Amino acid sequence: MLDVQNIRKTFNAGTANEVRSLQGINLKIEEGSFVVVIGSNGSGKSTLLNAVAGGFYVDEGRIDIDGHDVTRWPEHQRASLVGRVFQNPFSGTAPHLSIAENLALASRRGKVRGLTPALGGGLRQQMLDTVKTLGMGLESRLDNAIGSLSGGQRQALTLLMATWLKPRMLLLDEHTAALDPRSAEQVIRITDRIVARDRLTTMMVTHSMQQAVTYGDRLVMLHRGKIIQDFSGAEKRRLRPEDLLARFEEVRRADLLDVSAAELLRRRYV
Repeated sequence: MLDVQNIRKTFNAGTANEVRSLQGINLKIEEGSFVVVIGSNGSGKSTLLNAVAGGFYVDEGRIDIDGHDVTRWPEHQRASLVGRVFQNPFSGTAPHLSIAENLALASRRGKVRGLTPALGGGLRQQMLDTVKTLGMGLESRLDNAIGSLSGGQRQALTLLMATWLKPRMLLLDEHTAALDPRSAEQVIRITDRIVARDRLTTMMVTHSMQQAVTYGDRLVMLHRGKIIQDFSGAEKRRLRPEDLLARFEEVRRADLLDVSAAELLRRRYV
């Protein structure tokens, strides 16, 4: 389903602010797999999702989605294959439009838009039935502006919008990080239910170690733009939050040793 081959991305190349965000990432995700991506700040997690979504073109490598080479497809063209939910509950929606109007826009994502009515009777009934599955009572508020809702409600609806057309690839970029604990738990459970029901191929970035071990069938850890761990199957199911924290500590210590070694070399030859 997703085949990422040796992709590289450097920002501000050749300047004092150069950042090598992706350094030869290779990643294959089978259809229907739910992959969780973790890593420290600056490890390349969100950059990887942006590369797949088409937020920028990679410097090297190739990205295939559902058998299509999308490496040079612009973001709007990839929208026919990719659904995405961002960290900020206020991203990905039009706050001044109603719930129904936002969902109508989602139903046309990646399609040619004409002058046909956006909210026909059949679509509105589908909205009622689908929104009701969230269990938030929002089916009676379809005409309310989506910007008037709480962060958790809005993020749940954004998730519905991203999955309305059952995308070939669903990208979740820390989509519960900005929510209060109760709302975050509610949204992640809804996420898991939708992904399982529709067998959506999914890649989810999270900072929550509990989410990382509880959800998904595969766990990938990034560091300095490279994949350093890849857990799946029974190995993934056995993981506990403290196992991941211990691995992060190992990486941190290795980084400190690298810095110390570099400093010793600098002092020796300067």
